[in-house]
Amino acid sequence: MPAHHPATHEPHTGAEALETLLPVAAVLVLACGYLLLARRARSRHPGRPWAGRRTASFLAGCALLAVALLPPLAPFAHGDFRGHMAQHLLIGMYAPLALVLGAPVTLLLRTLPAHRARRAAGLLRTRPLRLLAHPATALALSTGGLVVLYCTPLYDATAHRPLAHGLLHAHFLFSGYLFAWAVAGPDPGPTRPGVPARLVFLGVAVALHATLAQLMYGGFLIAVHAPIPQVRGAAQLMYYGGDIAELLLAAALVATWRPARRRPGARAPGPSYRAAGA
Repeated sequence: MPAHHPATHEPHTGAEALETLLPVAAVLVLACGYLLLARRARSRHPGRPWAGRRTASFLAGCALLAVALLPPLAPFAHGDFRGHMAQHLLIGMYAPLALVLGAPVTLLLRTLPAHRARRAAGLLRTRPLRLLAHPATALALSTGGLVVLYCTPLYDATAHRPLAHGLLHAHFLFSGYLFAWAVAGPDPGPTRPGVPARLVFLGVAVALHATLAQLMYGGFLIAVHAPIPQVRGAAQLMYYGGDIAELLLAAALVATWRPARRRPGARAPGPSYRAAGA
């Protein structure tokens, strides 16, 4: 069991304030940009209005990011490992799912001129993006990244370094978004595997997440130096909060999947993915 010592409390500096303000400004730009695209989509396609539920979902994701990055949670996370874990759940699991269900790629494709939309859609079929968007890659970056963070000195190294902490948040968001998109995103995805395969990847993520939380609660193989009550409280947050987030992801996969329609006399096709939209 790792030796736990009290987390050091450092006064907020100008760098820490900047660490909070810059991400929040980015979240505001993200929300405003989405709203402008939704408005443009309505004007360009008056017969196909952009679904309000998509906009509501994306804005909910932005709101969850703001909650994670603003007081009271942000200062609490600087001095308490439980606060850090709450930030991880919001930034890396709940907010990405809400953002993904907003279908921002489909919205962007609707607002671009036809030739640019075709070019953008072609990027989704490039080999690097196909590799990056595969559920195995997304799983390695998201859940695998947590193993590296908490089972090595990496967490302690980033805890009180504002730039490193900001990069950690960016990784949470990027990897969480990538996994949610690969598993249940309504946006088009390159070579997305069938539903059974995606359910397997989701099941592996659930098992790894739960195992890491249990190891953390017991103090085994964990290199986080913080008071034991904080570590165990964070482990409980990871275990139960992660389960809820992954159940929501599974529900999103089931809700957005539709079998392909069968033509008379044709062989039964494999499962297909319904395109996002209104």
